[in-house]
Amino acid sequence: MDVNSTITSVPGVGVGHYTDFEALTGVTVIDLNGPNVTAAEVRGAAPGTRELGLLGPGMTVQSVHAIVLSGGSAFGLAAADGVVRRLESAGRGFPVGPGVVVPIVPSAIIFDLAVGSHTIRPGPAEGAAAFDAVSSDPVVEGPVGAGTGATVAKWRGQDTTRHGGIGSFALKVGDATVGALVVNNALGDVFSLEGESLTGGPHTSGPPASAPRPGEATTLVVVATDAKATRAELGRIIVRCHDALGATLRPSHTRFDGDIVFAVSTGEVDANLDALGEAAFQAVGRSVERAVIRR
Repeated sequence: MDVNSTITSVPGVGVGHYTDFEALTGVTVIDLNGPNVTAAEVRGAAPGTRELGLLGPGMTVQSVHAIVLSGGSAFGLAAADGVVRRLESAGRGFPVGPGVVVPIVPSAIIFDLAVGSHTIRPGPAEGAAAFDAVSSDPVVEGPVGAGTGATVAKWRGQDTTRHGGIGSFALKVGDATVGALVVNNALGDVFSLEGESLTGGPHTSGPPASAPRPGEATTLVVVATDAKATRAELGRIIVRCHDALGATLRPSHTRFDGDIVFAVSTGEVDANLDALGEAAFQAVGRSVERAVIRR
């Protein structure tokens, strides 16, 4: 049996996709069925998000119940409603009164309206379908789920644009596991961590071939580990995750991207924070690569 080297090898993490191959859009749900600590940071200038304010320092809620990544631009944030309803039906959520729970489901979207059908966007039914598909099997990668309509290398013009998609990679650091899932819809060219061009672009980004439009790119990242970490410590790991985007996407974090990293601690394994950060750097970088390398 193949060893699972994707984010679902982290205990407490499941992933499900909904894919519309005709409209070229979809939803990916990262299910977190257990106690966790979650943080996030946006460094792109054109994000589309939901419930992000809960993940900042000093907030009351530490755990989330799922993270939803979707196509459909801002319309796709509606996919989270279907996941919230599924979680409520299962009795999973933040308790607010006798028998009443409110599921906490942060979400982020990519722009894929220029690919496939711009009139068909994921909504509650598609979010629920992705949730129903959640499993701990190795993550299906490529142009599926939220990455179905993803494209990369748009910086140099339409003639150089190619498909992006979902990539996922995990590795061990001591007794802990660190895994990442990336929806690669980058404006820039894609490179390996070793500097090899994966989309044929030059190593220096140069000026854009034409003026990009805000919101038409974005790389979404979820990193999870079973190592014990506070929200502040996850913030330091997130810095290295964004460093990985800077190393593999040229350019990254532009005015036209909504680049965001979610980081989740699901366990109590003791691990060195700096070692976790370097493992997260590698997991994100390899996930960026795998999103565009077709197997």
